[in-house]
Amino acid sequence: MASRFVISRDAAGAYRFRLVLGNGQTIAVSEAFTSRAACVNGIESVRRTAPEAALDDSEL
Repeated sequence: MASRFVISRDAAGAYRFRLVLGNGQTIAVSEAFTSRAACVNGIESVRRTAPEAALDDSEL
């Protein structure tokens, strides 16, 4: 199974998304969004920009 974005609501009622691998492991959790549309926009932003993301390793 491919990885997927899962949208849910937190205890405060805000929308969040998780990036979940095919094996069920969550590898990223978003900030809180006030609307579902804003949450979907956050997902689309990650989809567009992640391939270009640089690695900023503070250990170096």
